[in-house]
Amino acid sequence: MPAEWETHAATWLAWPHHPTDWPGKLNTVRWAYGEIVRKIAAGETVRLLVRSKAEAGSAARYLERAGAELRAVEFVVHATNRGWMRDSGPLFVRRQAGRRLETAIVDFHFNAWARYDDWQKDRRVPEMAAKRLGKRLFGAPVVLEGGGIEVNGRGTLITTEECYLDPHIQVRNPGMGRAGFEAALGDCLGVHNVCWLARGPAGDDTHGHIDDICRFVNARTLVLVREDNPADVNYCPLAENWERVRDLRLEDGSRPEVIALPMPAPLTFAGERLPASYANFYISNAAVVVPTFNDPSDRVALGILRELFRDRPVVGIHSVDMILGYGSLHCLSQQQPAE
Repeated sequence: MPAEWETHAATWLAWPHHPTDWPGKLNTVRWAYGEIVRKIAAGETVRLLVRSKAEAGSAARYLERAGAELRAVEFVVHATNRGWMRDSGPLFVRRQAGRRLETAIVDFHFNAWARYDDWQKDRRVPEMAAKRLGKRLFGAPVVLEGGGIEVNGRGTLITTEECYLDPHIQVRNPGMGRAGFEAALGDCLGVHNVCWLARGPAGDDTHGHIDDICRFVNARTLVLVREDNPADVNYCPLAENWERVRDLRLEDGSRPEVIALPMPAPLTFAGERLPASYANFYISNAAVVVPTFNDPSDRVALGILRELFRDRPVVGIHSVDMILGYGSLHCLSQQQPAE
């Protein structure tokens, strides 16, 4: 599986339509999508899933008014339940085939995070994408979401025990332990060095996705979120990840450089904590887009990431409304690597 910062052929998104994902904010979130597409389409094709031609027309009007380059947007008519493309979209792998590179898609049998009942349409997205692109489709022996893994494109993968080893809560693969899961990752994604952190921030209904916690910014450097307020519910679980990262090794046995990312102040909706995190950024060809939350730490997080990504601009996308869906920019997007 290539690293996210490697050149993309396209980014896959799905037009937001599930009203309970963003209660009372669906229209606002669509305008946020306009800004996301505007930034990404400046450097690559955006393959945008819509449920109908009529919805494609409606989406195009939002995008045009937002200033997005419509010539770079390919509307793909395919019904979805929700459309969090990081988890239900096509997950690409790549290999050297003679003198050229070729890509294929792995189907990890999305089941809505072992939490919701409406996943049947989302589960068909990888098959549809493989047929549309003329790619090979490989069935995987495990359930896995793209937001639950983080790779450096060199053989190292990071995930969490909370997400894939908890035997009682949102169990994706009943009866499968650490060894079996790691073997499946090796077979499906070509990784040979799997590193386990503990758990993620409060409010995450995926139960521990790594893309709210720890991200590679290059093959040897990680950013890891940290909560500095001892009274915050996230203080202890995130501190445990910092303890564990001391023992983390890359595929060659070396230690990665680990940079701290702050956490924003708590965001809540109807009394419920939301999983706001600056780690949920997305690396596109033209820019790194970072969720922001009208918080003093926005500027700090953007400054840290700008120092780490010198080859493309780092821009903030207002995500206070978007996080009502329990995810933001990385959760919504899936990269298609170039060949």
